[in-house]
Amino acid sequence: MDREASPVQSVDRALRLLEVLARSGGRLPVSELAARAELPLGTCHRLLQSLMSRGYIRQDPDRRYALGAALLPLGDAASRLLASWAQPFLAELAEVSGETANLAVLEDDRVVYLGQAPGRHRMRMFTEVGRRVLPHSTAVGKVLLAWQDEVQVNRIVARFGLPAHTPQTLTDGAVFAAELAEVRRAGHAVDDEEEEEGVRCIAVPVGPGPTAVAAVSISAPASRLQRDCPELVLTMQSIAGRMSRSLAAPSS
Repeated sequence: MDREASPVQSVDRALRLLEVLARSGGRLPVSELAARAELPLGTCHRLLQSLMSRGYIRQDPDRRYALGAALLPLGDAASRLLASWAQPFLAELAEVSGETANLAVLEDDRVVYLGQAPGRHRMRMFTEVGRRVLPHSTAVGKVLLAWQDEVQVNRIVARFGLPAHTPQTLTDGAVFAAELAEVRRAGHAVDDEEEEEGVRCIAVPVGPGPTAVAAVSISAPASRLQRDCPELVLTMQSIAGRMSRSLAAPSS
């Protein structure tokens, strides 16, 4: 019989199952779920029963498992808290850049904008908080995908395709894959009028660790924001680095 070393280990394993299901974007049989979570089958089954009893996981008639409805209010609350926590950082970014700053996350394989701080210019860009867009044509979306594993990215691209929003949108799979590799190398992404003509955006990842749980960006008219602006990118990375360290810091 598999031993649960401690209650903390059980919590860690249960959270691992939730993360695997979230990354899969769909439903998994218990055998595949256990394999992906690197857990013994018996342990996986017991944890699933506990999570199902609280509504965090559901089992469909075909015996596949999926995330449950009890997670929805937790997700909404977490999004609100994340947006509130990030607001001072967004305000700082808007102040130093003069442009509108945004916070976005990946949710259900789409980019969701959670927060925003307006720039100082009369003519400035606004992205409605709560707006959902496909990730491939936005700077924040490229950042969020660039720090996903290849299987996850391929699944998202297969689900939605790479539809053109402007003549500049990247619609070729190989070209897009190369773009994500460059984003990882450079540590930032650019939306060069790919989501909306006349609008350019730059985004950087927010950690903690080697993952990107969120992205921050600035958006501006293309005539005012250059594609190549290394000093601004360094400033954005510095602010995002402080955000990452704040997220990673243990609560007091």
